[in-house]
Amino acid sequence: MSSVEAWTRVTQIQQLALKAQASTAAPSSTAAPPATFQQQLSKAAATGAGTSSKAGPSGPAYIEKLIASSAAKYGMDPNLIRAVIRAESDFNPKAGSAAGAQGLMQLMPDTARSLGCTNPMDAAQNIDAGTKYLKQQLTSFGGVKLALAAYNAGPGAVSKYHGVPPYAETQAYVNKIMSEIS
Repeated sequence: MSSVEAWTRVTQIQQLALKAQASTAAPSSTAAPPATFQQQLSKAAATGAGTSSKAGPSGPAYIEKLIASSAAKYGMDPNLIRAVIRAESDFNPKAGSAAGAQGLMQLMPDTARSLGCTNPMDAAQNIDAGTKYLKQQLTSFGGVKLALAAYNAGPGAVSKYHGVPPYAETQAYVNKIMSEIS
């Protein structure tokens, strides 16, 4: 088994364990928080995960490289991109939502297509398109808070409410990311 395959399997097992823990834990559970991305990177470096193989590049080191590349390409803070990915998918490139959002940055199919992303489950395409979309929102709304609100609830909702919409999910999303990047 290659290091990439091993890393993929470890990630799958961790996700299954978290799902099982969430389904059996009481609402006031004091389960340990998931590893930070830096902890994941350290673990990957120690095990050699994130290297390329016949399965193609993957793992935290590869995702970090994609974040840095997209951040430079669009003039964005890599910490902001990383925080959005953590909030959207917790670094799971195969993540999907009930609403149809896909990949690391949870792009809706129409949005992904409009940004030139033909495969939202491809980490490189997803991060590039998601970063481009976040940059568009930042340019349109002039500030990180409103850009995050537009990324989560849609630009129409931000325009309609002339600010962060009064949706609990969006307000929690914006607050979570803002606290992480400050």
